[in-house]
Amino acid sequence: MNRPENTTFFSNPVLHGVHHTARPTWKLEETVHFYRDLLGLPLVHAISARGWGPENHAEFLHFFFDSGNGSTIAFFYYIGTERPEKLIPTDHYQDRATHTAWLVSDAHELADWRARVEEAGIPLRYQVRHEVIESIYFNDPNGYPIEITYQTRPFEEKDKGDAARTIDAAIELERASRDGTAFNSIEPVWQRKGERLNESGPATVASVFVLDVPEFSALVEAADATDGYTATRLNDGYIRIDGAPGIAFERKALGFKPAVWYGALTGGLVGSIEQFDTDKLVINPAVRS
Repeated sequence: MNRPENTTFFSNPVLHGVHHTARPTWKLEETVHFYRDLLGLPLVHAISARGWGPENHAEFLHFFFDSGNGSTIAFFYYIGTERPEKLIPTDHYQDRATHTAWLVSDAHELADWRARVEEAGIPLRYQVRHEVIESIYFNDPNGYPIEITYQTRPFEEKDKGDAARTIDAAIELERASRDGTAFNSIEPVWQRKGERLNESGPATVASVFVLDVPEFSALVEAADATDGYTATRLNDGYIRIDGAPGIAFERKALGFKPAVWYGALTGGLVGSIEQFDTDKLVINPAVRS
């Protein structure tokens, strides 16, 4: 390929954070009142346009609120149109997965924001601790979910490595599903990760691979205190917990919040899950042919 003169190509471009997220609204006044007056986000920019070229493009307002650290949240108000039925949240896939999450510094700032939301009369959906974040959730007038969160620890190289193993395993299973192999639960992802991490481990007992990070430390501490269980540190930041021959943990005894508990096997496992519900986790050894 011929490169034009005086043209520079950057081989490793980087992003510098989120400039804005944007969604449509059919409630102009309510949206402005919610973000500007109730949440206190300054209205910093607005565009009004006669469409954007195509004849079927509605005339609109495009307006932005400052959401801190150089980011904004923006809305399109399409004049004279009605909200399409397909854009009305009807299930948890759209209602929960598509959302905006704003970052605050710590638990004290999160508590301040919770107080502001409640004092403004905005219904709080819930407050929950995930693996490395704790968040409050509420909806804007359009039904769009809003999250305000703080991160309990920075991501490390071990997090990146674990994420790559998880996504690689899931992509392989997704590809196999196109050829008719069922992929309808998370367990085979955990098992595939476990198989690859267990090259030097026992094959006759159940094993759980725990990333050596604070949110999962209770699993390792419980294994150390349980007769017959062993916890072995591996490379790449993992700790392998081997059963005797199976593994059983109870959530409340470990002090896990439910949202963290349900991700307790994210590092991988060897064996099969007999029970994994709100209260208890039981893993049986793999059946050998």
